[in-house]
Amino acid sequence: MKIITRTAAIACVSLLAAGCAKFTDDGGMAPVTDSIRKEIGRDAVKLSSPEDMRRARERVQALLSEPLTEDTAVQIALLNNRGLQAAYNDLGVSEAEYVQTSLPPNPAITVGRSFGTGNFVEFGFQLVGNLLAFATLPRKTEIAKREFEEARYRAVATTLSLTIDVRRTYIKAIAAQQRLALLEQARQTADASAQMMKQLGETGAANKLDQARVTAFYADLSAQVAQARLSVSTTREALNRMLGIWGSDLSYKLPARLPALPAAADALADVEVEAMKRRVDLIILRYEIVTLAKSSKFVNATRYMSFLELGLGFRNEVETNDAGEQTSKNRYGLELGLVIPIFDTGEARVVTAREIYMRAVNRLIERSVNARSEARVAYTTYRATYDIARFYQSRIVPLRRQISSEILLRYNGMLIDVFELLIEERERITTNIASLDALRDYHLAVADMQAALIVGGTVPPSGVINTTPPPETVPLGL
Repeated sequence: MKIITRTAAIACVSLLAAGCAKFTDDGGMAPVTDSIRKEIGRDAVKLSSPEDMRRARERVQALLSEPLTEDTAVQIALLNNRGLQAAYNDLGVSEAEYVQTSLPPNPAITVGRSFGTGNFVEFGFQLVGNLLAFATLPRKTEIAKREFEEARYRAVATTLSLTIDVRRTYIKAIAAQQRLALLEQARQTADASAQMMKQLGETGAANKLDQARVTAFYADLSAQVAQARLSVSTTREALNRMLGIWGSDLSYKLPARLPALPAAADALADVEVEAMKRRVDLIILRYEIVTLAKSSKFVNATRYMSFLELGLGFRNEVETNDAGEQTSKNRYGLELGLVIPIFDTGEARVVTAREIYMRAVNRLIERSVNARSEARVAYTTYRATYDIARFYQSRIVPLRRQISSEILLRYNGMLIDVFELLIEERERITTNIASLDALRDYHLAVADMQAALIVGGTVPPSGVINTTPPPETVPLGL
């Protein structure tokens, strides 16, 4: 009988140990890395050791030594942005919680010795285990596993959101730099005109009104140059923050111009279907709903039984009579402890779990409707900004260039005055800047469309709560 009992105990412990989750070698990063490489072709790395940090640092420095492209900026952010690394740490915490949940509760053992009146001595011990925790362990482990898988998708969404923000900021930084170059070039021309007008005024060939107009034009361009320099500084610093760089790394070089407009815009058959299939925020919410459904069923199943404890005890009583003879008695006991649901029937926990589940369902429906709209708007904006940028480059800018040439010819032939020349120069500058803004808006629309199709605006907050029955202590004694 003892052999059978021991064998059954060993088998029970082995079964429980086999059901325990194990830590992954990379903190759960393998699916995240695969998803990022599939979506954007870049490497997402979790820095878990000094060696990882050293390799990442060397790679970042190598990428910064060359003119920064959009793809290299994204890769640097994936390697060097510590906010992203903190999100990967959150994933590691989620894995630890999953492993912890899969472990069976440790049994408690109490040992005691008591002395009675006379020559009575008692020694005993008690082994106590929570039966409800053992019984519900598979269900809690399954829920924790789904929460861990959901955390992986959150890490993917956070990574993709960062890459899109980097692309947006990179485009803005180059556009600000290019705008400054255009304005500085225009100001140099205006400065030369102002100097020439001043010399003509000294000889009496130019009146004070023309001199004032040229000077005002130069002053206005100077103010615009100052604003452009501020914009260059702020956008570059925003990019620096996302890349996670400082010190000597800030000397990297950006391209002088935005990427050229492609020959044709991409045509997407059905952006709504694409968004429904690819958006990570929707995948997260679907996972959350299934997890909450399981949690709700778990709460309902344990509504009345929130505590069940079994105690196995042994007690040895030794009594010595007046003649010095000892008599020993062994006693064994089995006790069961539970909570009687008189006041707290678990209804509040059931209602809470049900409301949280319905909140997640409503949030998914809302996010799905919004995702369809966002995908349509993003694609419409993408096509419109492409057409506008193409129209500026193919029609408006060449016409403005032709008009400027004709105005200059007439000015040199003394057919128009300097005021008309200044008006034309101001309109030419305005057109060039508008063309640059149109190209910038197109590239931003490309990033916005990626966001609308693969990640959404923000990572949805978690609605899963701890639905495990609260621990309660019931004294057991033999």
